[in-house]
Amino acid sequence: MSFPAQRPRRLRRNELLRGLVRETRLSAAGFVYPLFVCPGANVRNEVGSMPGVFQQSADQIVEECREIEQLGIPAVILFGLPESKDPRGSSSLAAEGPVQRATAAIRRANLKLLVITDVCLCEYTDHGHCGVMENGEVANDATLTILAEQAVSHARAGADIVAPSDMMDGRVGAIRDALDEHKFESVAILSYAAKYCSGFYGPFREAAQSAPQFGDRRSYQMDPANAREALKEVALDLEEGADMVMVKPAIPYLDIVRRVREMTTVPVGAYNVSGEYAMVKAAAQKGWIEEQRVVLEILTSIQRAGADFILTYHAKDAARWLKP
Repeated sequence: MSFPAQRPRRLRRNELLRGLVRETRLSAAGFVYPLFVCPGANVRNEVGSMPGVFQQSADQIVEECREIEQLGIPAVILFGLPESKDPRGSSSLAAEGPVQRATAAIRRANLKLLVITDVCLCEYTDHGHCGVMENGEVANDATLTILAEQAVSHARAGADIVAPSDMMDGRVGAIRDALDEHKFESVAILSYAAKYCSGFYGPFREAAQSAPQFGDRRSYQMDPANAREALKEVALDLEEGADMVMVKPAIPYLDIVRRVREMTTVPVGAYNVSGEYAMVKAAAQKGWIEEQRVVLEILTSIQRAGADFILTYHAKDAARWLKP
């Protein structure tokens, strides 16, 4: 009996062949780098659970953005740490708030970067929840007005894209209406459409100082057991005017990334979140894994699942590793 005519190993014989037929081609052009903006000047504090990630003042953010631009990464997403917090997250609306100041500073520096801003209240409320509290619960509709005002303040500072991450019902529509009313029709909305209530957010909450002071976020973030509901959330956000949608976290939800990719033609992003990053960093520090190989494998898997772009704390390292 003759050997089968097909020998798949023929196309794996050397790197030139493997590169020629590679199906998924990872590139720094598809990365978004998250940054944490804090008050003050000349501040750069490393986050204990996220080696290589810093809380930085706006002036330091600009310097890091110069490096990001040089690495060929096209976009950053900004998260703010305010000087003060209150029950309604009022400081998120301030023209001199951390995100607004950093956005304006990046614009003044004439950097060729897209500025995406996170729109949420968890960093700004003294209770740490993503919306206004009423009668012991997060009040959906009362939160929408504040989110819309926050998005407008980011657009006024120079944001290219606003990214609501709160998971309130109707927030995309409220933000779109407010942006259009204030003549910011060209500012796009990247919706955290399928954001799950995940255990992988722990290090982020240290970085953004946004841990809830009581309870949890299960009443507004998605149940990890649900897939069809994610498609419903995406459909609703698209109806309300989202220009792009995101799945968060990435690695445990690659099936959701794939299903969202198949249901829509708009750009799909995935957030390779803080807990995913921290696990890789910790294992690499122990010498248990080869960091570069594992990171590139993870990012490739996210893109292979259907993500057009990836928000990741590995972006700078990966960009260096991918340089020819």
